[in-house]
Amino acid sequence: MAPPNQLLLVLVIFLSIFSLSSLPTSAIIPKANVSLPIPSSQLVEKLCNSKAVQNRRFCLKALSTPEVIAAKHTTQLGTLIMKLGAANAKATLNVYNEIIKKPGSPQALNALNCCVEAYKYAILSFEMVSSELVEDPQTANYDVAVIGPEIANCEKELINAKVQAPRLLAGNRFMKYYVSMGYEITSTLELENQNEY
Repeated sequence: MAPPNQLLLVLVIFLSIFSLSSLPTSAIIPKANVSLPIPSSQLVEKLCNSKAVQNRRFCLKALSTPEVIAAKHTTQLGTLIMKLGAANAKATLNVYNEIIKKPGSPQALNALNCCVEAYKYAILSFEMVSSELVEDPQTANYDVAVIGPEIANCEKELINAKVQAPRLLAGNRFMKYYVSMGYEITSTLELENQNEY
């Protein structure tokens, strides 16, 4: 026969399961409040479905503003993506600057400073690309592409310094998504520009 402790454990488990099964399902699984997404434009759909874009879901969500949906041509969409990328880089830079103020190891401070420089570069690049889209899509494509290695280096420095900051990791991840969207839109503009000649 089983020891009394095991019988008691089995009885507690059985009663727990039995008592939970009598509760309405909504008490265990809360109902999700799902809002309907704003329909995207064909330009946005085409961009977000391309292979170069790293996260389709992020792309569709980031580009679901009325201003972006109203974009009539690729250049207009590209300009808006660059503005969003720059805004995201500025917000992430603010988080880095906030974290730098907190005490930490010299190695962590060096990593954070490396990331601050990477984000300053990203902001300047996104802003510069906005002006290059019409005149020189090939240069714009390059200028967006080189943001990626800067952010990758920032991540490497954070990992090596053992900096644990989920907000920074999320900011870096989002920046990579904006870079992939920017790269794709500038590649598209480059192709459109070549087809005109």
